[in-house]
Amino acid sequence: MQIKKATFIIAIIVALVVGAGGSYAYTSYAGDEAGLQSSSRDSGNLSEVENAYELIKDNALAKPDAQQLQNGAIQGMLETLNDPYSSFLDEASSTQLNQQLESSFEGIGAEVSMVEDNVTIVAPIKDSPAEDAGLRPNDQVLEVDGDSLQGLNLQEAVGKIRGEKGTTVTLSVKRPGVSEELQIDVTRDEIPVETVYTDTKELNGQTAGIIEITSFSENTAGEFETALKKLEADNIDGLIIDVRGNPGGILTTVEEILKNFVPSEKPYLQIENKDGKKQEFYTELDKKKDYPINVLIDEGSASASEILAGAMNQAGGYELIGKTSFGKGTVQQTVPLENESMLKLTLYKWLTPNGDWIHEKGIKPTVKVEQPEYFYSSPIQLDENETLKFNDNNDKIKNLQIMLDGLGYDPSRKDGFFNEKTAAAVKQFQQDQNLQATGEVNQETADLLQTKIIEQVRDGKHDNQMDKALQELFAD
Repeated sequence: MQIKKATFIIAIIVALVVGAGGSYAYTSYAGDEAGLQSSSRDSGNLSEVENAYELIKDNALAKPDAQQLQNGAIQGMLETLNDPYSSFLDEASSTQLNQQLESSFEGIGAEVSMVEDNVTIVAPIKDSPAEDAGLRPNDQVLEVDGDSLQGLNLQEAVGKIRGEKGTTVTLSVKRPGVSEELQIDVTRDEIPVETVYTDTKELNGQTAGIIEITSFSENTAGEFETALKKLEADNIDGLIIDVRGNPGGILTTVEEILKNFVPSEKPYLQIENKDGKKQEFYTELDKKKDYPINVLIDEGSASASEILAGAMNQAGGYELIGKTSFGKGTVQQTVPLENESMLKLTLYKWLTPNGDWIHEKGIKPTVKVEQPEYFYSSPIQLDENETLKFNDNNDKIKNLQIMLDGLGYDPSRKDGFFNEKTAAAVKQFQQDQNLQATGEVNQETADLLQTKIIEQVRDGKHDNQMDKALQELFAD
């Protein structure tokens, strides 16, 4: 049976947004047909739990707080599910949830999840402190200000990362492909509230409208609609929707956006419950736009972004350009508890229009495109009094050479051996930046290289994925 309009409202909850004073940013609504049912079949067994609670509360030498005992019991039950997306939100966490729904909160601005018992960056938010500091999707946070996160749950780990605006936190990060741990300082700040950015690009006399969506908050659909109407009024010849680095958000926001592009012949989404029962969701659109459209995705595109990408490709027939997405294919619902707290529980799988479950696999692009090598370079962190110099050979120098090459300074090689041409490239960079031109790399030179790399990435001149999207958009 086709359902032209959703009969219940649910939302995709991606992860925690690391922020201040609770630092959780979940996006979840639940309606009449998504209600939870409780069962009394095993209620007799709860007496054992109740007895343990009373015994601990009344007799433990540690003098536990009753509310903390209850919270701990809930956390313990959730941990048995082995589901990183189910969790307990205390009062402070619930407050941060509401702030994120309004796209207004403070913190470092990074969506995180628990992957194989490691706190893992899903994506830094655009123009956030996390992005400025160089955090990337799939970075694993091992320590916070020297304290290990080993053995902590996600809520406890986020509690260590969060803090007040203007304060700095040092994260020990394990990055895939990098042998040494990185020490990344992040200064907490107000997270940008804007979620939609627009631009236009020209190719062979044709104009492409660009709409970048950084997250799906409650205001995003309206912002998107305004941007789309403006671009169409300017007579664009094609459209690129960019959800790279978008960690997700509210499902109903995605629905509002998809109704502009995906015809009603095919579901844009399927939801499957624990019993395998599926429900399909459709738009009411009669026909597609009369101009070409494609979508940009990467490894930081998660959850609601993946719903959009899957629907645009499988139900709309649009191309996906970039890299395989993050891979979050589950749906959570938040349920209010006492004392302003909430329980967030995974209730459903979501499937693409073709019925694919992309969990832990991601959505593959139809056109795979890698960014330039320097896009994936890491900050160079030197020990006290350490310099990189002629005849040295290590991974830090390999990273240095990638950065130099990306900035237009030819080191002649990128294998980690500091040869004469690498020294000459370093010396030229130092001269151009008004540094002492020694041809050796100290921390000052290393930090300035990283700054220039970030500036160049944001400039977009070497964005291979965007360039390919333009080419595909106007291909004959």
